[in-house]
This record gives sequence, structure tokens and C-alpha cells, in this order.
Amino acid sequence: MIDSGSPGLPHEFADRITRPFTRFLRIEAAAGASLLVATIVALILANTTWSEQFLAFWEMPIGMQLGALDFTRSTGHWINDALMTFFFFLVSLEMKREFALGELRDLRTAALPFSAALGGMIVPALIYVTILAGDVGTQGWGTVMATDTAFVIGGLALFGSRVPESLRLFLIALAIFDDIGAILVVAISYGNALNFVAVSFALIAMCLIAIAARLGVRSIPIYFLFGGAVWLCLDFSGIHATIAGVILGLMTPTRIWVGGPRLRAILGNILNPRDHEWSGDTSDRRELVEAGRAISESLSPLERLEMMLHPWVGFVIMPLFALANAGVAFSASDFQTVSIAIFFALVFGKPIGVLLFSWLAVRLGLATLGAGLNWPTLIAGAFLTGIGFTMSFFIANLAYPSTVLAAAKLGILLASLTSAIMGLVAIHWVTRHNRGKV
Repeated sequence: MIDSGSPGLPHEFADRITRPFTRFLRIEAAAGASLLVATIVALILANTTWSEQFLAFWEMPIGMQLGALDFTRSTGHWINDALMTFFFFLVSLEMKREFALGELRDLRTAALPFSAALGGMIVPALIYVTILAGDVGTQGWGTVMATDTAFVIGGLALFGSRVPESLRLFLIALAIFDDIGAILVVAISYGNALNFVAVSFALIAMCLIAIAARLGVRSIPIYFLFGGAVWLCLDFSGIHATIAGVILGLMTPTRIWVGGPRLRAILGNILNPRDHEWSGDTSDRRELVEAGRAISESLSPLERLEMMLHPWVGFVIMPLFALANAGVAFSASDFQTVSIAIFFALVFGKPIGVLLFSWLAVRLGLATLGAGLNWPTLIAGAFLTGIGFTMSFFIANLAYPSTVLAAAKLGILLASLTSAIMGLVAIHWVTRHNRGKV
């Protein structure tokens, strides 16, 4: 029911789903543009007279040493292993929100992007391994498994309302599943020998986080402190430290502490017509502080953290990652078999895997196409999944020796560019064709 005396629009349950998703799309599309600019800048600087100084900057050591504990890492390492933890934390939050509040609550709806992501990881990896056939760089099969969310959403944003909302949802969910799968691959395949003492301390820190949440501790800085302890322990454990972001994201509560009726009652106390004394240590001032906290706590911790971190990840961390990793000095000799394997796996393997497993899921009755989503539109969107970029660069740094790293990054860049062009052309053709039918 609409309250005619309300100064604003009424809030419905659906707003908790649509508003965060709309905000996510706006930020992610703009972040895609920032990522593109950072990539171009990095490539220019790495292939000019400033190349030596630019590349040396990312190798500059930063940190401290306390006795036997060495916290010194290169600038690039802090970006790739520390700052990127926030990226994975945000991915984990987005996935949990979609399952708790969003479209993925329905299992048959979630089954389609999950199946597509599974095919989009398996088929490219098989193509990659087949082309290399045991040659140097075979261990980099994880490089071709993930889709870059920012670039995909940025590409869809060019078409505005011509792109069905169901295609955006499908590609976003697919990219999130992709990222989680790639993170698991990193944790399992690209870690070092385990330090079980460090792992034990990490588990203790996670238990402390769970206990604090159970006791009702609401302070976000305290959880960031515990989260930092988990990251440090995992960094020493041999498990890639960025997995901390995924674990902590999945542990973040979705429950709202202050519900609507209680919030209205608290706000009613400060909005009544009596005179208020806001200054000094007065009961009115304490009620005002309580009201401010109540407004903040009317959103779940998951939603608050997502809103707080999303701009920082999109406009600071991701461009920094691109500057640190896309800046490679290329030469003709860098185009090797690894480049070819990555190119074919991403450009052809990703859409083939996505479409094949999507068709099988629908055919077997496990999944259903969303409203407004048809096979021609799905085929067009599948070409965009070959844009690997962020996760591909991330895994490449872990998987390849220095002798083939430049070749791998060249393959990633060429494949991502080709997939973007093919996808945008296909979507333009499909949306124009569909619009002509109306």
C-alpha cells in the first residue's frame, strides 16, 4: 500500500534485488572503460622509451622485516596478491547476494549460467592442452577459463536497452561462476607446499570471525582486522592468499539487523514535533546517533560492504592491476605456440563450451532460458565470454615461466580483443534483427 503522506516512494521487497543490480551495472560498465584506458596506457608505456623505468617500478620492493618474518614484496606482488583479494572478496559477495536475494535463488535459473560456465572452463582448457600437447606452457591451462566481467558489461552497455536484461543476468552470473572456478583452480593447482601451522592459524582466525558474528559484533573495521590476519596466514601457508577474499565473502551475513518497523519507530522518536537538543551530551543527541546507526544497519553487512567496495575495486584496484600486468614490451618473437593455444581456446573454445553445455542443460530439463532470452541472442553473447583479461593475466603470472610469459600475455590480449569485436558485431546484428521483427 502507498502512503500518500510519505515524502518518498514506497519500498518493496523487489527493490532489494533490482536496485543493487542496477547500481552494479552502472559501476561495472564505467569500470570497464577505466580498465580499457589503463590497459592502453600500460601498453604504450611498456613499448616506448619509458619501458625500462615503467617495468622496473612494478618490481620495486615494498614492506618490512620482523626477525625471521619477511613482509617484503614487489609492488606488483602487493597489487596481484593483496589488492586483488578485495576483487575476489567482491566477486564472492556478488555471488552470495545473487543466491540469497537475486535471480539465482531459483535453481533452474541458476543452472543455465552454471552449466555454461562449466562448459566455458572445460572446453577451452581441453583445446589449450591439445594444441600444446605437452609443450612448454601446458601448465597454464587455467589461463583460458574465466571471463572478464567489467569488459563484458561495458560492451553490453554500448547497446543500452536493445540488449535483453536476461542476457545481462546470464553473462554476469556466468562470469561470477567463472571467477569462482578460476580461484579454486588457483588455490588447488598454482599454490606451493602447504605450511600446516599457517593453515591452522588461518582456520583459527576464521573461527574468531564466525564467533564475533555470532556474538553480534557489528564493527566492520574489526572484521577487516581479522580478515587481514586470515590473508597473512594464507600468504605464509602455500595456499594463494587471494582465496581469503572468497572465503570471507561467503562468510559475510545477509541478515538485516534493523528491520523496517524498528527503523520507523526509531526515526519517529527524532522526527516528532517537540523541540530537540542536538548539541551536547543529551538524550536527543544519543537518539540521533542511534538513528544514524539504525539507518546504516537497515542494510545487511553484505550489501553495505558491496556498496562500499565496488567503486574502489572498479576504479582503483582493477586499473592498477591492468597497469601492472598489461604493460608488456612485445616483439615479433613473442608470438609463440602458447599465444596460439590461448587465442584459439578463448576465441573459439569459450563460446563453444558455453553454448554446448547450455544446450545440454536445457535439453536435459536442468535449466531454462530466461524471459526474453533466445538462442540467437545467447550465441551472440557467448562470443563475449572469450574476453579473459583480468583472471587470465592473474593466472598467467602464476603459471608461466618468464620465458613464455610475454607470449601468454600477447595471446590473452589478442584473444580478448578478437572476442570483443566478434561479440559486439554479433550482438549488434542480433539486436537489430530482433528490433526489425517488432
